[in-house]
Amino acid sequence: MYLLIGLAIAIVLIGISAHIAQEYQRAIVFRLGRYSRTAGPGLYFIIPFIDRQITVDIRTRTVDLEQQETITKDSVTIKVNAVLWFKVINPEDAIIKVANYNMAVYQFAVTALRNIIGQHHLDEVLREREQINATMQKIVDAATEPWGIKIVMVEMKDVEIPESMQRAMAREAEAIREKRARIIKAEAELEASIKLTQGAKQMEASPIALELRRMQMLSEIGIDNNTTTIVLVPSDFTNAARSFTEMVGKKTTEN
Repeated sequence: MYLLIGLAIAIVLIGISAHIAQEYQRAIVFRLGRYSRTAGPGLYFIIPFIDRQITVDIRTRTVDLEQQETITKDSVTIKVNAVLWFKVINPEDAIIKVANYNMAVYQFAVTALRNIIGQHHLDEVLREREQINATMQKIVDAATEPWGIKIVMVEMKDVEIPESMQRAMAREAEAIREKRARIIKAEAELEASIKLTQGAKQMEASPIALELRRMQMLSEIGIDNNTTTIVLVPSDFTNAARSFTEMVGKKTTEN
């Protein structure tokens, strides 16, 4: 009878002391309040009423940093959303060195996000997101490393700017495009004037080339079936005609 009772008690104690940790879990075992060991994955045993365990999930976690309203370096109020990925690489440090590592990582990441945005101008926040993400990852990772936590990645999801600033940025972009268009047009005019000057010098050396160019212009004008045709007459022809008219007039007067 006593043997059966002892066997039953032993089975109960073994059942109480036996635990199973999943592949993605680690058990932090404390014996009489002091850290004893990290157990798992798989089957492990603890001493009932003496040992106490805390299970830690070592998988990568996703933390959505709620929208933060902050001021940039050039005094523009914006709202920023971000996402943080982290995992526990040292379970005993995550339990022993910080009271609540999930909340600690979240609060520090939010603070770092606000501080980084405050160190950059609005244009930099919109244009250099990857650089800001990398900087934030390094800062948060350096602070959480003593807690046994690794920051895998940080990404800003959305940057919301005031409507008045959106209109100002639209006007600025329009002015930049207009400036670029004027510069391109001026460069085209300069290049065209250079080419025209070179062409004029070539035609000056060959009068036949000038006449061929006039004939080509006449053919181009007639392509569109215009009702009005402009004929360019060389100045030599005009001078010759004027001289001929004056000579005929003198002969008429003498007769």
